[in-house]
Amino acid sequence: MQAIVRSVLLATLVFQASTLSNALAGASDKPVAEQLVDTLTQLSAGPHPGFRANHAKGIVTEGHFTPAPSAAEITKAEIFNHSNPVVVRYSNATGVPNIPDNDGGAFPKGIAIRFQLADDAIADLVCISVNGFPASTPEEFLGLLQAVAASQQSQAQPKPIETFLEQHPAAKRFVTTPKPLPISFATQSFFGVNAFKFTNAKGETHYGRYRIEPVDGAKFLSADAAKAVEPDYLMHELPKRLNQAAYSYRVSVQLAEAGDALDDATVSWPESRRIVELGTLTIDKFRSDSAMFEKTVMFSPLNLVDGIDASNDPILLTRPAAYSVSFSRRIQGH
Repeated sequence: MQAIVRSVLLATLVFQASTLSNALAGASDKPVAEQLVDTLTQLSAGPHPGFRANHAKGIVTEGHFTPAPSAAEITKAEIFNHSNPVVVRYSNATGVPNIPDNDGGAFPKGIAIRFQLADDAIADLVCISVNGFPASTPEEFLGLLQAVAASQQSQAQPKPIETFLEQHPAAKRFVTTPKPLPISFATQSFFGVNAFKFTNAKGETHYGRYRIEPVDGAKFLSADAAKAVEPDYLMHELPKRLNQAAYSYRVSVQLAEAGDALDDATVSWPESRRIVELGTLTIDKFRSDSAMFEKTVMFSPLNLVDGIDASNDPILLTRPAAYSVSFSRRIQGH
């Protein structure tokens, strides 16, 4: 309970800072974070009481993290230098609670990992299944969502979203990037699209982005198989898999080099950049109270520990504020 309270307080402070920033700038009556949640809710034909404004459909599992020796080279963070229990939530995109798992709108898939530390402390990783993001600022992301909303009933040619994508190459690249359907959440890779600053015990710092990759390799359905699966196949498959055996991911960090963009989530770094293994994430249990648990928990990429700091990426800094708005509405039943 203390961990939940800390999450809410952190997100509330970020939200208040965002509100003040927008007010000082003479922006809209509502801060961008709240407008993002409003638009996501509109796009999902919501509100859907008790559900997230985005990544509403999900499933919760449990497991543990085992550190790799190489982690200490990059960071002194206790989450990567000690074994810790974890809670992991997988999800589909959009605020539609019953969106089919094989629906194109259900991408990117999401993963949220909560490290459960001593004295009720927590730390979170929040990643998606695409190595990149469609917008470099919250305002640009809001523009994308509003263009989608404006296109739903529009008879204009081209539609607002088509015009937006032509004017925003990063968003067009994200939308057109192939997103094959995974056989399972257990066979899907995930990426941290925002950079963080990592500090080791010697005080040396590196900027990097997370990668979470199945130990047995990413595996996807064929195009024909993807059309034939049931709407809830991912949600049904995972408990069955865990009844048979545990599965694991390799958690790593891709390190930036001089000149790499540290504050632009639309820019993926070259594959030639060094990747350092942080450890192994093993999932061994389906959480039977998954539906109830996920309604009362808010994951945040800024739930950090010593040895990891946020970069100046505006998308990263706005995420907790938007999550806070969504969480507040969720726990109030809105």
